[in-house]
Amino acid sequence: MKHIIVPIGSSDNAPNTLQYAINLAQEIDATVFVFRAYNMYAKAGTMVNMDGFMQRETKLYLRSVIANVDTKEVDIKLISAKGSVLDSIQAVDKELRIDLVVVGPKSNSIKDEVFLGNTSGSIVKQTEIPVLIVPNGYQFSPFKKALIAFKSGVIHKKNVLQPLLTLLNTFKTSANLLLVKTPGFKEEDLVLDKDLQEIKNKLTTTENATTYQGVLEHFQSNNPDLLCVFRRKRGFFKKLWAKNTVLKSEFYCNIPLLVLCGND
Repeated sequence: MKHIIVPIGSSDNAPNTLQYAINLAQEIDATVFVFRAYNMYAKAGTMVNMDGFMQRETKLYLRSVIANVDTKEVDIKLISAKGSVLDSIQAVDKELRIDLVVVGPKSNSIKDEVFLGNTSGSIVKQTEIPVLIVPNGYQFSPFKKALIAFKSGVIHKKNVLQPLLTLLNTFKTSANLLLVKTPGFKEEDLVLDKDLQEIKNKLTTTENATTYQGVLEHFQSNNPDLLCVFRRKRGFFKKLWAKNTVLKSEFYCNIPLLVLCGND
């Protein structure tokens, strides 16, 4: 895991999210790409090169955010891009191969009852890049215990677990697996992939209507400082991922949430 991208929006929490990413990058020897997208709205008769102006202003803003953090001698690069955040991140990923997106849950403009804002939610929903969602104000510390929740032990895609494996190996994190048997489960879902088998410190099997309900039931007893889930087309948070914005009444996580791209 060598390339971490941090989208910077208008949130007052942006320096905290960036600091978290820098501290993480220092531990895993990664480069941090500080990123901000901008849009241009042309006006008739405008003679000024607005594209160049917006690019300069965007980079100035990024530098002002960086000035408020401790860079810890981590390699930090600035990226400004014209267009939507989602399209720009996908373009950067195509060129540089991004291993992880580190993002805060929402911007300042989003109401308090919202857990994931539109931008963060769209990144989780519409990219195949692993995303680490860091709660507002959360301070970085090495992960001691991770809870990995899933409804099937079968993994079809290669390297889906790589970001998780990097974190577990770097911090010697204990990995507790939670296999949730949801309605319609198949016996083959109960067989763990060899990579899951290798990281397992403890396996809990439970029956719930959804994977999310399984997490709620077993979260407190596991007391993790990292929650890891899979974004599957027919899996965890199916209802939540159906839209970009996620309300706290639907889901809330007060620890870092690692969302791995689904494998079906």
